[in-house]
This record gives sequence, structure tokens and C-alpha cells, in this order.
Amino acid sequence: MNLTLHVWRQKNATDKGRMETYQATDINEHMSFLEMLDVVNEDLIGKGIDPIHFDHDCREGICGMCSLVINGIPHGPERATTVCQLHMRHFKDGDEIYIEPWRAKAFPVIKDLIVDRSAFDRIIQAGGFVSVNTGGTPDANAIPISKSDADEAMDFAQCIGCGACVAACKNASAMLFVGAKIAQLAALPQGKVEAERRVKAMVAQMDKEGFGNCTNYYECEAVCPKEISVKGIAKMNREFFKSMKG
Repeated sequence: MNLTLHVWRQKNATDKGRMETYQATDINEHMSFLEMLDVVNEDLIGKGIDPIHFDHDCREGICGMCSLVINGIPHGPERATTVCQLHMRHFKDGDEIYIEPWRAKAFPVIKDLIVDRSAFDRIIQAGGFVSVNTGGTPDANAIPISKSDADEAMDFAQCIGCGACVAACKNASAMLFVGAKIAQLAALPQGKVEAERRVKAMVAQMDKEGFGNCTNYYECEAVCPKEISVKGIAKMNREFFKSMKG
């Protein structure tokens, strides 16, 4: 399979940046998208050209590092799939593929396709910790949690913090990410002790970082590789309003 890649190249956050075109030749359809980029980079290095810089780590759909916008869609065309799990069989020979970084004020470009997502880290840090002592692992079942609450918490806990929700939103909103983190703990008794302080602090930090607001386009839910529901945003709003009454 031979492909034409249009890749965003940018030296640093202050560089204007531009699209550059590269050829990907003899690509095996069983390769992942990142493996395809590895092959292209080997060719570029061999020619003395600076390779395409992109984030990656686990390559198993767990860490959320593979932050690429492919043909205008964060993580590419396949639903519930991270870039590292996207395979080249979903493309056709001769395709032209446009590859860009997440674009958001709160995610400044470090180089090429790599963006600084430490804003998410600061939001998590603002949320603090859970102070309830649950004891050792065998004692965890001593805290009664209904199955529906446990299932809800696990659904929101799947969020890997990749930032696709921000990249897809026309407002660059982080509310799906923040909502998932708040909703996860709000569903569990261990998370209720600091619930009011947590939601206020995380929402305040989210605003401080420069993320936009949600205007219910649901693009975030559509591109989330873990299919996190926008119900998390509604849960976050309820928790926030509840905290303001306290």
C-alpha cells in the first residue's frame, strides 16, 4: 500500500508551523498507524531529514499518549479506537492522509504532533486525594457499594485522559474529561468526603487553564476512544451546583 501523508511540522510553540508532504511506500495493511509512521521516520532519518515527532507509549490503547488528528478526526475514523490501535487496513492504497496535533489553547504544541497536556495533570492535582482509609485489599468489600454505583464509577474510570474530547470540541472544552473524573468519585462513598471541595477546585482549575465551555455538540462523546458518556458532564454540573449550596 502506498500513501501520501500531509503532516503538520512545527519546531516549537512559537513557530508558525506548516503542512509538509511525505510518501509512505510499501505499507503493510496489518501495521498500526504508529508503526506506519515508524517506517516513514526510518526513511526520513536515512535521508538526513528530521523525523516526525509524535507522542506514544504503551501502544495498547491504555495510556492515551497517541494524540493525533487524522483526516480531521481525533484518533482517526474508527470509533472507540486509539491511534495506536488503528490499523492501516482501514485505509486504501493511494489515500491521502492529513495528520495534525490536538489544537487547543490549553494544549500548546511542543514539536510537530506533540502537545503539552500538563493542564490535565494540574486539574487532577487540584482535585486532591481520597482521605477515606479502606484498609487492605481484603477489607475493601467492607464498604457496601451497590452494583449500579460501582458500574457507573467503572464506566467513568475508563477515561485515559488523552484529550481527544478537547481536540474535537469547537470550544476546546475539557468538561468530558473533568466530568468523568468527578463523576467517578462522586458515585463512590470514598469520594463523598471531599466531594464539594473537589468539584469546586477542579472546575476552577479547568477554567484557569483556558478550556472552553460545553455547548452540547456531543463531539467529545463521539471521538472518545473509551466511549465516555456526556452524562459525566451532567453529573459534574449537578455536583458543582450542589457544592454551591453547601
